Amino acid sequence: MSLPCAHGGPASTGVLKASPADFQVFEHMHVRPEGEGEHLWLEIEKTGWNTEDVALLLAKQAGVHRLAVGYSGLKDKYAITRQWFSLHLPGKADPEFDWPPGLRGLQGLRHRRKLNRGTHRANGFVLRVTDFQGDRQQLEQQLATIERQGVPNYFGEQRFGRGAGNLVRGTEWLCGGEAPRKKALRGLWLSAVRSNLFNQVLAERVNRQCWDRVLAGDLLQPQGSRGLFLADDDTEAGERVIAGEVHPTAPLPGVPGMASSGPCRELEQRILAPYATVIDGLCSIGVEEARRATRLPVRELQWSWQAEREGEVCLELAFTLPTGAFATTVMAEIIKPESETSG
Repeated sequence: MSLPCAHGGPASTGVLKASPADFQVFEHMHVRPEGEGEHLWLEIEKTGWNTEDVALLLAKQAGVHRLAVGYSGLKDKYAITRQWFSLHLPGKADPEFDWPPGLRGLQGLRHRRKLNRGTHRANGFVLRVTDFQGDRQQLEQQLATIERQGVPNYFGEQRFGRGAGNLVRGTEWLCGGEAPRKKALRGLWLSAVRSNLFNQVLAERVNRQCWDRVLAGDLLQPQGSRGLFLADDDTEAGERVIAGEVHPTAPLPGVPGMASSGPCRELEQRILAPYATVIDGLCSIGVEEARRATRLPVRELQWSWQAEREGEVCLELAFTLPTGAFATTVMAEIIKPESETSG
């Protein structure tokens, strides 16, 4: 699923994840455990483990039901990630955990509440691009632009499953095919379908160079908020978008909710028209329409160059993204993976 870039596209190549240590993710929590309560919050470093598999292990070793374990977000398996989990242990002492290879307990603190999905507000990333090939000065200019302007807020390829399988199966289901047998698959398939529709609308806005500018009839979203308001109701909307205070949005289709209007609405309807059957399927099962910002701010962006063996060069990057955003979306603006350069 090739998507248009906003800053000239990648002119450099490199290996994005030669090892898990080259892709590190850290949750930025805005809630800290208080030190007392029925819930034990654990910060865990994991490598080669899915988030859900860690939750199952914690439940087993603590002798509690899986539903007694909470976490804020899903993290990559083939990476080094640090994230928080909680266990509901009313009247119980802290368990003794036997950490298998790939897991390390960093700290454990009590809290009065369970850790729910979406509790953390941002993720920090430290990435290494090995075997870098390209013009360093040009890449640094792209990074400086990204630091100022952000990037299009595409959903990353991992949202669609291996080989886009979740997208394919979800589309077939909504067009009258076989429904998923498991509840978890239902969510994955629906998410993949809606994410693809969002990406298609955003791609058109990137082509029109209005992904980070107001389009008449836009629905805007303040930075750090899920609220929406009509751009036409704010005489300073254009200036506020340029300043990064608010962002344009595009639809995650479903049962119609608050709608855009004018040229923005016309653009969205034209791009989504070929997917009418899929959108009808979303509406028929009661999925409600939502909106997502079209611009992704990239905060605290830093980079450096490291010499590797035999004269190879490594690019090291660090930045912070809000939850729901994809580091691979940032990297797609500047690096073309070596595996994609042949042919």
